[in-house]
Amino acid sequence: MSSLSKNSKNKITSPSPREGRNGLKFILSGGGTGGHIYPAIAIANEIKTRFPDAEFLFVGAKDKMEMQKVPQAGYEIKGLWIAGLQRKLTVQNMMFPFKLISSLWKSRTIIKNFKPDVVIGTGGFASGPLLQMANSLNIPTVIQEQNSYPGITNKLLSKKANAICVAYENLERFFPAEKIVFTGNPVRQDLLDVDTKRNEGIAYFKLDTNKKTLLILGGSLGARRVNQLIAKELDFLLATGVQVFWQCGKLYYEDYKKYNSKNAQPATRNSQPVTVKAFIDRMDLIYAAADFVISRAGASSVSELCLVGKPTIFIPSPNVAEDHQTKNAKAIVDKKGAILLKETELDEKFETVFTDLISNENLQHELSQNIKKLAKPNATKDIVEQIIKLIK
Repeated sequence: MSSLSKNSKNKITSPSPREGRNGLKFILSGGGTGGHIYPAIAIANEIKTRFPDAEFLFVGAKDKMEMQKVPQAGYEIKGLWIAGLQRKLTVQNMMFPFKLISSLWKSRTIIKNFKPDVVIGTGGFASGPLLQMANSLNIPTVIQEQNSYPGITNKLLSKKANAICVAYENLERFFPAEKIVFTGNPVRQDLLDVDTKRNEGIAYFKLDTNKKTLLILGGSLGARRVNQLIAKELDFLLATGVQVFWQCGKLYYEDYKKYNSKNAQPATRNSQPVTVKAFIDRMDLIYAAADFVISRAGASSVSELCLVGKPTIFIPSPNVAEDHQTKNAKAIVDKKGAILLKETELDEKFETVFTDLISNENLQHELSQNIKKLAKPNATKDIVEQIIKLIK
């Protein structure tokens, strides 16, 4: 499939923003959750390896986590006064038109001052007004759609975008087919060799080498229902002989840190069968050390789990637009690469499903092999290739 439409080819024949200066400039926008932020950072890092003198600017929402995570990755970021619409009538919804107008004007100022060669959006509140203004100023834009069911913002932006890099097939019903490029989602490059890091991961997180490790992932903010499940089933899980490494998210850490073995009885401190974390600083090492994974089905998590190939139970969040996490998970489950448990099934089925998984080595092997077949290890490079095509 071609990544550019006739309209987009005509569009980028306007005077180049590079005239009168040296070096390439890129604006990236992705935020709200780690699932939008880290793909944007991965893309920037890959561009930087190819163009060491390039300049980068990130644009995010003022009060969201990208305002901390992006500077920690070494990039400058500017914030917009923007937020999403709530599902019920609120003061925030009444303020939305004013926030949108403010964000459009600030985006225009940012673009005019920075003069980017390409603007890239990976999702999040700020990417909407930023890419809309870039389109109106005839700056080439790239959308990186991570989910199997895109949100309304990307559907609208796709009409004028130059390329749309997707992670799932059959998105022609949402986007112009001639602009779609099937690349996969950007992933952390340090995940490409997790098979060689198992011993390092076990040592780094002080895990027991004699126990299998169950990794619980609820996303950067945390997953309330998953946390409730693990707290309820913790005795059952430990009785199966696994040690639990539980990423509960920053919103829930104060509620669940009491389950950390370091905070429990002294007799358990040496083996540490339960480790509770708000955030995991070395995902490559915990993936390497894990034997089983229970995870939400956000797009980035699904892509990472395809790459690392561990037997996985997906518990999709039902509280997302168009139930897209379930669709993300089903794309893997339909290829016999993972197990899907809906939130409504947890009380009835969780113990049986988990027992079947850890007691069946043939099933573990089948899931690992099948999910690995769906990995896109070159996704970040392929996305950057599409971006480079737009540089004049």
